[in-house]
Amino acid sequence: MPDNKSRFDQRGQKVIGQQINVAGDATLPPPPLVLVPHLPAPPRDFTGRDEELKDLLADFDRGATITGLRGMGGIGKTALAYELAEKLARRYPDGQILVELRGTGPEPMTPAEAMAKVVRIYYPEAKLPGSEAELARIYHSLLHDLRVLMLLDNAFNDRQVRPLLPPAGCGVIVTSRRKFTLPGLVPMDLDVLPEDKAVELLLRLWNPEASPSTEQLKDKDLSRIACLCGYLPLALRAAGSLLANSPDLSPAQLARDLRDERTRLKRIGKEGVDLDVESSFGLSYSRLTEETARVFLLLSVFPAGFDAAAEEVVCRDEGHRHLRELMRWSLVEYQSLGVEYGRYHLHDIVRIYAASCLQAGEMGEAEERHAEHYWRVLSASNEQYKQGGENLLAGLALFDRERANILAGWSWAERNLKDSRAADSLCSSYPGAGAYVLNLRLHPQEQIRWLETAADAAKQMQDRGAEGAHFGNIGLAYADRGETGKAIVYYQQALTITREIGNRQDEGAILGNLGRAYANLGEPRKAIEHHDQALTIFKEIGDRRDEGTTLCNIGIAYAALGKIHNAIEYFEQAFAIAREIEERRNEGICLGCLGQANINLGEIRKAIDHYQQALAIAREIGDRRSEGNSLGSLGTAYKNLGEPHKAIEHYDQARTIFREIGDWRGEGNSIWNMSLVLNGLGNRAEAVKLAGEALAIYEQIKSPIAERVRLQLAEWQR
Repeated sequence: MPDNKSRFDQRGQKVIGQQINVAGDATLPPPPLVLVPHLPAPPRDFTGRDEELKDLLADFDRGATITGLRGMGGIGKTALAYELAEKLARRYPDGQILVELRGTGPEPMTPAEAMAKVVRIYYPEAKLPGSEAELARIYHSLLHDLRVLMLLDNAFNDRQVRPLLPPAGCGVIVTSRRKFTLPGLVPMDLDVLPEDKAVELLLRLWNPEASPSTEQLKDKDLSRIACLCGYLPLALRAAGSLLANSPDLSPAQLARDLRDERTRLKRIGKEGVDLDVESSFGLSYSRLTEETARVFLLLSVFPAGFDAAAEEVVCRDEGHRHLRELMRWSLVEYQSLGVEYGRYHLHDIVRIYAASCLQAGEMGEAEERHAEHYWRVLSASNEQYKQGGENLLAGLALFDRERANILAGWSWAERNLKDSRAADSLCSSYPGAGAYVLNLRLHPQEQIRWLETAADAAKQMQDRGAEGAHFGNIGLAYADRGETGKAIVYYQQALTITREIGNRQDEGAILGNLGRAYANLGEPRKAIEHHDQALTIFKEIGDRRDEGTTLCNIGIAYAALGKIHNAIEYFEQAFAIAREIEERRNEGICLGCLGQANINLGEIRKAIDHYQQALAIAREIGDRRSEGNSLGSLGTAYKNLGEPHKAIEHYDQARTIFREIGDWRGEGNSIWNMSLVLNGLGNRAEAVKLAGEALAIYEQIKSPIAERVRLQLAEWQR
């Protein structure tokens, strides 16, 4: 079980300032270099859709860019889509993107979730806007210059798909059980397989090494099996695997068994899936050992794909022996993602069948194990992210891969809050376990809801420390949204609790966040008052790192009052502590603050010296964002010094870095600053060009700086 004594997440207190050259908001740079995304390979035994494939390719040859594959569950829409995508690969050199829309699930994916999933392929570190309109602008801007093929699999309706349609130049394949229309959609309604193709698929599954003979293709027992499976590929796959794995089972006997099973299901009034499918799976299920059958039913708790490690824990299947057996019977599908790694999943119809056979008590126990396991996965992704560098991206990738399972684990805990001690503990612990990745991946309002539920859970367990931590984190979440007033309300509640229980460390952290909040409200005197209280605490408990952090924040507040010399005193004290404890990143931040203070005093060469030292540290520790900030600050210093060519050189280097790491604010600011310098050099044409790029960036996210750029452009173009 997770430790419910979750500590206050001090993200807001630990980050003591960034050098931002021009005030503005985030925007979307051109995508950095990423691996070209691809869809999974089609099934090796893909059979029976030659005519449909030919027609679909002909549609694309005639200029179609959106095709819709429609039909009942288990009819092979996704397999055909994979085969079609493979044939179209050369037409879309920028890759293929799969978005599983969960149209038949209890909670279909929203358009905003789908757009975010696509954007994160190219910008995994980005904190995306909460507004769907802003996200849509980013999504369409990203795809504008790409030629990608998108597979929107298992769509719910046109309202879900319409916002996802990419710009011209991209292709789209939509699969759905429902019929709906879209602009430019060329639909294809898939029917069951013809009898001869159904028998051929059975034979390929039964004996994949041999080519079906003419005699076999006309076998009456195989034809009867195909008929009893409703000529449905999913049911045929189960029947073919049953023959392959049962040497004692002849086609004639299987046909009789299928007929008897259909009769039994009709008699008991079984509901949930099609009889053709359920009778086929029912026979496979009946031949499993008791333990393998138990594992099969427990797999229904997974809402999406999963790895072997998760299955071993949730299903108590050591070495995933039973999972491998279920693959042999085609009850579980496997997708290889490398030499030693892959993902398993159940077709949604198979999941429904398995869930219908599982007792409620067993389901509840498995869901609890599932929730606990994915709490650990969430925690692991967060720890990887915090390590930075390649681990940062690996942590985000782990979260994205397991998102559906993590959210399902949280949902179980939330549903069972106050009914289960384990659920209470998980509700309190989930948000803290993933504080950093959830800050990037959850919609801000959803993040706040998680934290409010966590606070309720902590109160239920009478855990005042955790309750205070959650209030503090709700404050941070509101601060991230720019709702500083609400942030202060929650910080004050957290402060009351930390004082009540005597937690001096967290009291100092919350006071620091209150100081930052008042600074953001333009009240530097109140900011100093709270930072001074935090400073007293950190000195008292001997926390040198947070002492240095607080000194730097006090310096920033004095700079806001125009008391630059006082600010410099605090920056120098903070710098001395950072050097003493070998906190290189904070050393660099303090040097940047000193540089800005020197700029304000007109001491440009001193500022350049500080910025160059900060740049060297950023490069030494591999902090690309701070490297870009230092280069941008150097650009501004050289501009003020009257060395425009050096200014452009540094702004351009900063732009390159910001583009690579997906820092949209830095990218836009660098472009705008270069535009201003070029205009000063008399290069009006290039200045206008770059200003236009900056304006497009700022307009996309409704940045306040957009109006300034727009007015300047209008003046230049008169």
